[in-house]
Amino acid sequence: MASGLATVAPSSPPPSYSTLWAPLALVTAPIVVLDQWSKVYVRSHFHLYQSRPLVGGWLDLTYTLNPGAAFSLFATTPPAFRTTFFIALSIIATGVLIFMMARRTTTMSYSIAYAMILGGTIGNLIDRVARGLVTDFIYFHHASFSYPVFNLADSAITGGVALILLLSWLTTDSTNSPTPQ
Repeated sequence: MASGLATVAPSSPPPSYSTLWAPLALVTAPIVVLDQWSKVYVRSHFHLYQSRPLVGGWLDLTYTLNPGAAFSLFATTPPAFRTTFFIALSIIATGVLIFMMARRTTTMSYSIAYAMILGGTIGNLIDRVARGLVTDFIYFHHASFSYPVFNLADSAITGGVALILLLSWLTTDSTNSPTPQ
């Protein structure tokens, strides 16, 4: 006997707020606050290109301004294009990362990794919108080795990407291992 009620096709599952709000509050927000605080500190206590050693011969605080992306990529492109491009890219990345965190299928581990990348993205976005340039100040070097100057936001992005790669490797490794018989 038909009930007269129309059947409704199942819709996509609702967002998972546990994998969204906790990482936003406990990971993304602290990264943004620490990143912005550290940049304000450096800008107010250093002259541009001034350097102070933290660990002699290895780690310095060196105040620089980066108009480009990581490792000064795109630093020589026209400023109007570069600024618009990076702001648009950061806004799109922010939306994608929040979407990824809110998916019902996202595990908390992946959500934390996305939250790290999001915190770094927002930290550098604030610099681009407010100044058109990103404040960098962490400088690793030794003897002839010299790593490009970076900031806490860059570290959070790198750490988040590394965590995603590790989680992907661990997941792939466990699904490819032979099952005991």
